[in-house]
Amino acid sequence: MKLTRKMVLSRAKASELHSVRKLNCWGSRLTDISICREMPSLEVITLSVNSISSLEPVSRCRQLSELYLRKNRIPSLAELIHLKGLPRLRVLWLAENPCCGTCPHLYRMTVLRTLPQLQKLDNQAVTEEEVSRALMEGEEVTAPSREDLGSGPPELSYTLSAVDAATETTQDPLNLGKGEASDQGQLGLKPTSRDQFPPFLQQEAASSRTSRNNILMAILMLLRELDIEGLEAVHQTVVSRLQALHKRELQEDME
Repeated sequence: MKLTRKMVLSRAKASELHSVRKLNCWGSRLTDISICREMPSLEVITLSVNSISSLEPVSRCRQLSELYLRKNRIPSLAELIHLKGLPRLRVLWLAENPCCGTCPHLYRMTVLRTLPQLQKLDNQAVTEEEVSRALMEGEEVTAPSREDLGSGPPELSYTLSAVDAATETTQDPLNLGKGEASDQGQLGLKPTSRDQFPPFLQQEAASSRTSRNNILMAILMLLRELDIEGLEAVHQTVVSRLQALHKRELQEDME
């Protein structure tokens, strides 16, 4: 069933779609919510217990703070891409959808990595610790390709996270996951050599490196949210910092 203008206005008691702030269509057997594109003022949307498979129409609801989608047919966490541009979104209920998969922890970490501004997910409060862990333990979700969009439901597109790469190397804290290595490569950083650490300092060095890697991952995540002006400011700061470090190294070598 398609959500129509008449249905919305009768439920919301509003004269114009753009003025509607709350929409409750719980259990209405809906499959099409494209009309949400015409409702930019929506702040709370309740669409639980329907048959919705795409979140793209919601992407234009920039005032949205709460979104309830329990028991629908969202096929993939790739649909979360459509929610990344909603700066006020704080509450999301996505449980009991096909996209949740079979691993609750991975699902929650992936959602929080994609939408770190959430304060409540699936009726459970989000902690700062969870958001920090999600940077390392959640999967990075990317938009499906054009080919995927034309050939059926979108598939999840992942990059290998550090936690996956480290699963087989938990006894060796100095090993670097592929995801971390890739991110360090983007910043021009060299991986830490094991030979640089005496045995009695390995544990302390590993702890320090883990903390640094967490900071790097957070920086990389934040860079994706910046516009050209913001990136230029970061670039200038990095260049100045590198020049200062190089100058210090030269001075130390001369001494």
